[in-house]
Amino acid sequence: MSDREFLDTNVLVYAFDVADRRKHEIAQALTVRALAGESAISAQVLSELSAILLQKYRATYDARAVLAILDSLRPIPLIVPDAAMVRRAVEAYAAYGIHFYDGMIVAAAERGRCGEIFSEDLNAGQEYFGVSVVNPFVA
Repeated sequence: MSDREFLDTNVLVYAFDVADRRKHEIAQALTVRALAGESAISAQVLSELSAILLQKYRATYDARAVLAILDSLRPIPLIVPDAAMVRRAVEAYAAYGIHFYDGMIVAAAERGRCGEIFSEDLNAGQEYFGVSVVNPFVA
């Protein structure tokens, strides 16, 4: 693995949600690092971010705003799923008992040669196929 990090969807959501100022600032800093190439995301993360912004935050983010956000995130290295990643997600499900879509996050991080997944959803401190989970929002 490498020193590169993988950002889970919740990190990007907090980067655009100002309700929790502390989480917002942490997520903004992680997003800036990602834009500099220090982190990766997956197509799944972009899909989930778009759905959340369009549904939960629809009063703030319309389709045009979400398209602008997606354009602004283009410099972040993107991991695109394929059949091998789906298979690896099923292996993560079997090996660790995690939800299939969390397995896709693990598979994408592994594919991207990331050493850590920054996530509030996966178990902080847990290691999946050599990739460690870090909750960046824990004080």
